[in-house]
Amino acid sequence: MIGLIGRILGVSGNYKGRIYGAFVFSFLKGMLMKVPIIAVYLIVTAFIQGTITKSACVIAAIALVASVAVQAVFQNIADRLQSAAGYMIFADMRMKLGEHLRRLPMGYFTEGNIGKISSVLSTDMVFIEENCMMTIADMMSYLFSQAIMVVLMFFFDWRLGLVSLAVTCAMLMLGSAMKASTMHHSDERQKASEIQTDAVIDFTEGIGIIKTYNLMGERSKELTQSFENNCKVNLDFEFDHAPWQAGVNLIYSIGTVLVLALASLLYFWSVMPLNHYIGMLLFLFDLFVPMKSFYSQISRLTVMNSCMDRIEQLFDEQELDDSGTQQLAAAGAHEIEYKNVTFAYDKKDVLKNISFSADKNEMVALVGPSGSGKSTVASLLARLWDIQSGEILLRGTDIRKIPLAALMDNISMVFQRVYLFQDTVYNNIAMDRPDASREEVIEAAKKARCYDFITELPDGFDTVIGEGGASLSGGQAQRISIARCILKDSPIVILDEATASVDADNESYIQQAISELCRGKTLLVIAHRLNTIACADKIIVIKDGEIAESGDHQSLMDKGGIYHDMVTKRAVSTGWKN
Repeated sequence: MIGLIGRILGVSGNYKGRIYGAFVFSFLKGMLMKVPIIAVYLIVTAFIQGTITKSACVIAAIALVASVAVQAVFQNIADRLQSAAGYMIFADMRMKLGEHLRRLPMGYFTEGNIGKISSVLSTDMVFIEENCMMTIADMMSYLFSQAIMVVLMFFFDWRLGLVSLAVTCAMLMLGSAMKASTMHHSDERQKASEIQTDAVIDFTEGIGIIKTYNLMGERSKELTQSFENNCKVNLDFEFDHAPWQAGVNLIYSIGTVLVLALASLLYFWSVMPLNHYIGMLLFLFDLFVPMKSFYSQISRLTVMNSCMDRIEQLFDEQELDDSGTQQLAAAGAHEIEYKNVTFAYDKKDVLKNISFSADKNEMVALVGPSGSGKSTVASLLARLWDIQSGEILLRGTDIRKIPLAALMDNISMVFQRVYLFQDTVYNNIAMDRPDASREEVIEAAKKARCYDFITELPDGFDTVIGEGGASLSGGQAQRISIARCILKDSPIVILDEATASVDADNESYIQQAISELCRGKTLLVIAHRLNTIACADKIIVIKDGEIAESGDHQSLMDKGGIYHDMVTKRAVSTGWKN
């Protein structure tokens, strides 16, 4: 049990002193709770011995009132120290988790871990800060109090002390078995909570498709099943815990009866004096209460332990190495160069020995069938993942040797799927350059062809848009994302052709915005449309994770290979769909 509590202390950092302070005041409060019993015992002893006085009664009365008042003060201090510390600890931990997630490879987020992250943030951390922090100091106080109660029994009679110690050890042994069983069910409980969170996220994110294909019944059934499973796991948790708790209560009752029976025999055999017998009776029904109270909280501690396991597992996920210290050169043999790059998801090769280069202000188009690895090639340049072998060079320097922040300062990314934050339009555009002047933000909006519709919004640039850009059309959100990149003004642009899924009016505006963004830049384009491909300086055809062909449009058409076949088959269409 001490180990479980120690796990919280291990992550408490600068707030450890507050928790230790809560231990002290909680312990003192527990001791003061015994003052009324001690006062009564002393008065009864004085009465039996015939030494009782009026002043002794007054002092005892004052002690009773003072102990109650000071208990309230100590309880208030302990609650303030431990509860506030809990929220502070996990506020810092959430910030650390945000920093950690920022450094994880994108693969972690695409492998079904969103539910786990959400569950850790919304369930595990919340459970500990709301349910455990208020009880940790009290639980430590219970252990100290139990030790003192056993010592008191030794004071009254050594045989009573031995019985009390034996009963306490029996409760500890049963409690240890209870902890092992409950911890297993605690793990299952938290896993079920994660599965339910994942199911809710999947359902809400796909609600449009679910309604379109009339799958509400089927998908609702899956969601309902996750709720039913979570309910079952929680009930199993309670059903498993209840017999153990009943066992603790039984030992408590038997132990109390044994101590009472032994003390009565000792008194009737004239081995124990009357005042000690009365003192034992005063303390008897508090004798094993600390242990009983301690184990009534065991389920909280075991769930807390499971929560801590899941939190630590998330923090243990391998971050992208950001130990690079090299400065990016002003120029190199090539602006971008891939050298024998191999990359795998879950040990399955996705890219194999990819090699090509792009010079400054060149446009390189990546084409190929869906799933061939085009997007992966582009994403590796921004270190959304790290490669298994080979090198990706930026102006002659391996990107793994460049600090991530410096690398991303030189790259802008525009994809079909745009994400805007629930914030003002102005802040969404200025996200990469918070120090930019308002005039610069407005100029970027004009170049991205979004100034006119922004000024028509209720509060113009200060209008708060919905999370993900939900309150804007797809084309409007896309133009704001391009304005963000124009303001950033990075020398390299990764472009997943943004007009592939918008209407004709928006397509015209977006093409103009992209022209402004790409002027004087080195472009790595995941190409969908024929006109984009035809004007590229270099075309890389990716098939099955390998470069099948490369060259400009005319040379590849003359070659009559894969590229020629792709263009011929899609020449009558308005564009490619990846």
